[in-house]
Amino acid sequence: QVQLVESGGGSVQAGGSLRLSCTASVFSYRSYCLAWFRQAPGKQRERVATINSGGGTSSLDSVRFTISQDNAKTTLYLQMNTLKPEDTAMYYCAADLGATWCYNADFRLWGQGTQVTVSS
Repeated sequence: QVQLVESGGGSVQAGGSLRLSCTASVFSYRSYCLAWFRQAPGKQRERVATINSGGGTSSLDSVRFTISQDNAKTTLYLQMNTLKPEDTAMYYCAADLGATWCYNADFRLWGQGTQVTVSS
């Protein structure tokens, strides 16, 4: 059973960078979609970025947020640059193990989240 564990969150000033990591050993799966979501207090959960088993990616902000995996397919990353106070949220990684495409993925596997706080 794949377990998702996020790390790398923290407090930064506006304009700074963070790289989030999520242990996600999906190397044995032929098809999957991995994603980063975020949720700020009082707001709905928001999809930040996705990557599928074919390497296709999508991002809420392709200039500032980059999703990637290591070559071994064991870790998921989210590189966040030029952070803004509105990026403050709990960030979660999620997985659909079996999805061919991310646009209709059913994310049933979730990590516990890592907090990102951006101060102005």
